Amino acid sequence: MSIGSIFLASLTSGIITSEEFDWITFHQPSFTRTEEAAAIRLGRLIDSGLIHLGCRLI
Repeated sequence: MSIGSIFLASLTSGIITSEEFDWITFHQPSFTRTEEAAAIRLGRLIDSGLIHLGCRLI
């Protein structure tokens, strides 16, 4: 799992799962500047209501 794949999947579906959210918070201290920027953008999309916390039906 990577922040890039989580970002793209969340952007495509409009949903971030709790497991993905947990992964981000656990690995955040080791993010590079680019990964940190993606996490911040993802957080802003969640704050604005464009991405929701939920589950994806595959």
